[in-house]
Amino acid sequence: MAKRMMYCWLSTPLSTAKQRFNIKTAPSFSRPVLASARAERSISTASSKKKKKKERNKSVEELVMVKNDKEKRRTRSEKEYEELHSFHQTESHVPVMLGEVVDVFSSLPLRSFIDCTLGAAGHSSAIIKGHPELECYIGMDVDPVAHAKARAHIDALLQSTRSSLKPHLLFKNFKYIKSVVGEIDDDCKLLSSGVDGILMDLGMSSMQVNNPQRGFSVLANGPLDMRMDPRASVKAKDILNYWPDDEVGRILREYGEESNWHWLQKKIVQARQQGGLHSTGELRDLIQGATHGTKGGRQGWIKTATRVFQALRIAVNDELNTLEKSLHACFECLVPGGRLAVISFHSLEDRIVKQTFLKIIESNGGDGDVVEEEAGKRDLRKMRNNIDAKETWIRQMVQGQNGTILTKRPITPSEEEERLNRRSRSAKLRVIEKIR
Repeated sequence: MAKRMMYCWLSTPLSTAKQRFNIKTAPSFSRPVLASARAERSISTASSKKKKKKERNKSVEELVMVKNDKEKRRTRSEKEYEELHSFHQTESHVPVMLGEVVDVFSSLPLRSFIDCTLGAAGHSSAIIKGHPELECYIGMDVDPVAHAKARAHIDALLQSTRSSLKPHLLFKNFKYIKSVVGEIDDDCKLLSSGVDGILMDLGMSSMQVNNPQRGFSVLANGPLDMRMDPRASVKAKDILNYWPDDEVGRILREYGEESNWHWLQKKIVQARQQGGLHSTGELRDLIQGATHGTKGGRQGWIKTATRVFQALRIAVNDELNTLEKSLHACFECLVPGGRLAVISFHSLEDRIVKQTFLKIIESNGGDGDVVEEEAGKRDLRKMRNNIDAKETWIRQMVQGQNGTILTKRPITPSEEEERLNRRSRSAKLRVIEKIR
């Protein structure tokens, strides 16, 4: 019986057997149909790749447009200053925006000038050289190494020019500017009416960054110090090892603008249980381990480390709180028509300078008059008539009751300077003039 059934099944046509036993088979296609299907898949894949490539190109174009838009809004300096080349070749520390600073004060008869951040006296030397009428000069700094270099440069300059100018170089923070002016006035007999020009360069010098013992460098190993003034008591290691956890987190968040601040705070607290952090190398290794595997690779952790080091430096030297008070004090020291120029290097500083300038010119409650190239052209022409025609660096101004902000947008270094001195890339120059 079984043999008979097997024989019947085998003798049944294949198509009938498939229908009887409900066997599902793949449809049979001819070669032209298969070739057509493959062609369609190939076209679809090519179309998909083309679409993705188009989207990538669009993203790149959008990034380029954003970058160009930022560059367009940027008030980039067009200054070509020949001395910058020779200075760059002969000095380890290159003064940032030297030509622009010279321009700011070039139209003023400077009988008195204060450099609040003396450094190696690069800016001061150019000012002294360009203003033979200068009778009273004050240089202030809290860095002893900078003082020694500055004094050597200025003394050599005065000897070569046979100038009778007597410089006053003081080992003090610029927050004491008013008391300094009071002390020096007994000697100068010029400062009772006010100072003609004041400069603040808030950047760090190469002398400080390149010295590992100062603790400012991310890559070089040294003690966790970061004090601008060696006489100060608080060091970076004190903050990392002994300050409250929440305060450490606040410093990373507010002063470093670090998004990963909470995780870093946790790692720093854990490091305390293992003896703490005592060198820049230990802190760098902690940051590198905490950001391992995150987007950006080596540049990712270096940028994080830069933000952390910046935050600690600001906290150690109380830079932001000191800055706002000092800006008010500097403006009060100016003679009517005198100018205050400030070079900042990160967004926190620049924001404080911008907002403080606006407060200063409207401190009596006035509404102010914003003068731009796009609007109020008559007022702009009227104001520009009162300013020397050579001062082409002035493009947009903000007029207030107590003074005029000569840089509605900050001036940034020229492309040439950025190429010669990479540390100048983040520099921003803002200038305010006291009402005449």
